[in-house]
Amino acid sequence: MGLSTPVVVQVPQVASAWEATATVDDLVAIAQAADETGFDFLTCSEHVAIPRADAARRGAVYWDPLSTLGFLAAHTRRIRLATAVLVLSYHHPLELVKRYGTLDRLSCGRLVLGVGIGSLREEFDLIGAPWEKRGARADDAIRALRASMGRAEPAYEGPFYAFSEMTVLPHAERIDVPIWVGGRTEASLRRAVSLGDGWMPFGLRTSGIRALLDATPTPDGFEVVLSTGHAVDPIGDPAGTRKRLSGLADAGATVASCTISASSAAHYRDQVARLSEIAGTVEGRGA
Repeated sequence: MGLSTPVVVQVPQVASAWEATATVDDLVAIAQAADETGFDFLTCSEHVAIPRADAARRGAVYWDPLSTLGFLAAHTRRIRLATAVLVLSYHHPLELVKRYGTLDRLSCGRLVLGVGIGSLREEFDLIGAPWEKRGARADDAIRALRASMGRAEPAYEGPFYAFSEMTVLPHAERIDVPIWVGGRTEASLRRAVSLGDGWMPFGLRTSGIRALLDATPTPDGFEVVLSTGHAVDPIGDPAGTRKRLSGLADAGATVASCTISASSAAHYRDQVARLSEIAGTVEGRGA
């Protein structure tokens, strides 16, 4: 079970009111509570800038994932640090290898690289990222990441990216940094199965997710990371919270990424502890 980290991403109708005025100390205390109660990962998403017209739907608050997860790494001990997600076309693969490989080393091997093809055309145009063929470009980028993570002298040749005779130091602690692929289509699941270690769907009903998984064989150890969607209330509605987690497990989740309702940072920490207790009682048929 992972935590969809509050404060660092604030989507309307999902974020709680207190997050708008939360302090860095609040964020640290929440990350430490998740670390101490056994949560598997913290998340942070990537957006450079949001068009004003889209802010009411997408939200406007997106902390930078590299600096945010690096900061939280210094204040936690065991919890993993997951990008959810990085937009692959915004970066050269070796840029991710160097920057997030450094984070993996600083955190003693706790990086999970969540990646996606991106969906905000205006943001692509703003930073000069290529919009056309972004799916094929993402496939090539993931292959390049696979060939490069944890290696001092990576080499790769593909249709969009090619490099050799380059040195990348420092690099990740391991060559098998987990890669989770985000998306909401059958193509994203195929990409995750063929190139990644897990799938992080969004915007899909659990029935649709289950249907896609039933139609798509997944390898042993493949992670299906499903979001609770709406915020759960472990203290106020333990039965509803348990039902939601059970529903995700039945839909195929091996991991639940949880959004939590709270009235304050202190209340949020209490909710984290109660959610950890409830999760231990949940069973499902899994993927």
